[in-house]
Amino acid sequence: MKRTLLSFAFLLSALMATAQDACLNDVVNTLKDRISLAGYAQVGYTYDDADGASNTFDIKRVIFMAQGKITDRWTCYFMYSFANTGKILEAYTEYKFLPQLTARIGQFKTMYTIENPMSPCYVELINCYSQSVNYLAGINGSDPLYGSSSGRDMGLLIYGDLFGKLVNYNFALMNGQGINLKDKNNQKDIVGNLMVNPLDWLSVGGSFVKGKGCAVATSSLNPDIQTGDNYTRNRWSAGAVIKTKPVDVRTEYLAGKDGHVKSDGYYVTASAHVFPKFDVIASYDYFNKSKVLDDKQTNYVVGLQYWFYPKCRVQAQYTYCNRHIGDNSNLLQAQLQVRF
Repeated sequence: MKRTLLSFAFLLSALMATAQDACLNDVVNTLKDRISLAGYAQVGYTYDDADGASNTFDIKRVIFMAQGKITDRWTCYFMYSFANTGKILEAYTEYKFLPQLTARIGQFKTMYTIENPMSPCYVELINCYSQSVNYLAGINGSDPLYGSSSGRDMGLLIYGDLFGKLVNYNFALMNGQGINLKDKNNQKDIVGNLMVNPLDWLSVGGSFVKGKGCAVATSSLNPDIQTGDNYTRNRWSAGAVIKTKPVDVRTEYLAGKDGHVKSDGYYVTASAHVFPKFDVIASYDYFNKSKVLDDKQTNYVVGLQYWFYPKCRVQAQYTYCNRHIGDNSNLLQAQLQVRF
């Protein structure tokens, strides 16, 4: 009898262990199917002779991303930056009602300009975005009134493709205050973006932002606006993207109005695929922060990049900065990007 009981207990334990293993495998497989993780790092070297020569090794970005698939139509997304001071970059959920209509709510990239929604993993320039996009989209804090928001904001977005992907649209209602902050006024930004794809290799379109900003600091370009003041902050852009096997070209004209001060800029960036995995980069980048003060600068960029592994590359670039106010300068940069 004792031997029978021991045998039964042993069999029961084996069955329970097998069931637990099967359950654990189911959970692991479910997570693998529904959660995807990714990340990348960009590190490099910079030499800059503006305001006295300086050189440094630096960490530009260390990003972690996670996407969860709740249902076939419902997903969530999270992005965190570990570089410098850690912060949440994006956190949102979205639901696909129709092939032509998806709604997103949370914190994400503002769909203004062609460049701003692009990931730094694929932008050709080591400094990433043009002067005008950095300033007008509030990416790097070059506009003190807007601050540094990495081109992101909190709000509600609807987007989709129409007419067999002939037209792509984005329409959003945003706080206008930037990331990880509540709105500091009762005004919301209205953001629109429309791109038309008449050919496989050509996209043309434009975008706009209409709203009221709440100044986070003062700016010498807008002495009448004080910290905490609400002010008119409108932007618009128009541009085109050309993608062919030998060359990619992206160009755009941008304009903005902060209070009574108007600014505008233009850029064209080209990437010539001269060899497999090897590109020659060139860019012309003009921006006038204030048409009243004529505070303008033109950057001329040339460089190389080599994709030594999928999504991984090494870059080297030279930038000549031609300033209307102040001395001209030279910028030499190298960058290594790894991504998983």
